[in-house]
Amino acid sequence: MPIKRPARTTDQGGRFRFTLLGIVLLSLSGCAGHQSDTMLPPAGLIQFPAMTASQPAEVIIEQTAPAEPGSVLLAAVEEKTADDIFDPFAKPGEEGVEEYDPWEPFNMQMFEFNRQVDRWVLKPVAKGYNFVVPNPVQIGVSNFFYNLRFPPRFFNNVFQGKMKGAGIEVGRFLVNSTVGIGGLMDVAQHLDLKTPEEDGGQTLGFYGVKPGPYLVIPLLQPFTVRDLVGYIADIFLNPINWLVAPLIEVKNVPSLIPHTSRTTNTVVQVGSRVFQIVNERSLNLEKFQGVEEATLDLYTAVRNAYLQGRAKAIQE
Repeated sequence: MPIKRPARTTDQGGRFRFTLLGIVLLSLSGCAGHQSDTMLPPAGLIQFPAMTASQPAEVIIEQTAPAEPGSVLLAAVEEKTADDIFDPFAKPGEEGVEEYDPWEPFNMQMFEFNRQVDRWVLKPVAKGYNFVVPNPVQIGVSNFFYNLRFPPRFFNNVFQGKMKGAGIEVGRFLVNSTVGIGGLMDVAQHLDLKTPEEDGGQTLGFYGVKPGPYLVIPLLQPFTVRDLVGYIADIFLNPINWLVAPLIEVKNVPSLIPHTSRTTNTVVQVGSRVFQIVNERSLNLEKFQGVEEATLDLYTAVRNAYLQGRAKAIQE
């Protein structure tokens, strides 16, 4: 005999969706550092190996350090080393990663929603932006916002005891903020000041917190529950959110935009976020071309690449 679900299930589902909406609104108005605090960021890289008529198509996804905003689908099509390649279709356990996706029906709906937003809204706007704004300017804008997200990266290095990485982040910030004209130019990379990006989700993983369920949220990148908590924590770790355009009101601590100017603050936060999203999507227009059509099960490919990439990032 079929078992009837309690009537409250619908209410719980409603609360779940309402909670997610609140998280999205908070995230869209904040400056974090992880993955990188944007709407529709890249989920991984897809490679298309050379094929012959008798050779079946094979797609491999590579997870890299996430770029400031791009597409919910994939980051770029380019050659990478074999050591960095992830198999998006590996069976659970083959890559040492648990693919825990109990909310898959909801996640697939949100994934498709994000795809359509990218297709019908973000990509057309990015094309127009790309036509008007020269590529060097777009790169400078991307560098500038990356430089602003220095504090969460620094603090997460410290929290994990990675003092060398913390020192490199400080060096990068000082060099790029001065010689690099406020971060518009990434001079530090030419001085070999490079270190893996650290974020709140990686810090939680470093201390043994399990990933939890996989989750796709409207207008944002994929997460696990652990990474989502870390993502929100990174928003609060960035002083911009309480010293410049305050999301956090600290008593007796002044901010560039007064706490009473809530409308101005909202316009600045949301406006800068949309600007970053369009800029990075414009930088990646050609790289995304044809990726969707080449992958039969794109949801699974993106999920597996994300989980494998995050697991590797925590181990490093």
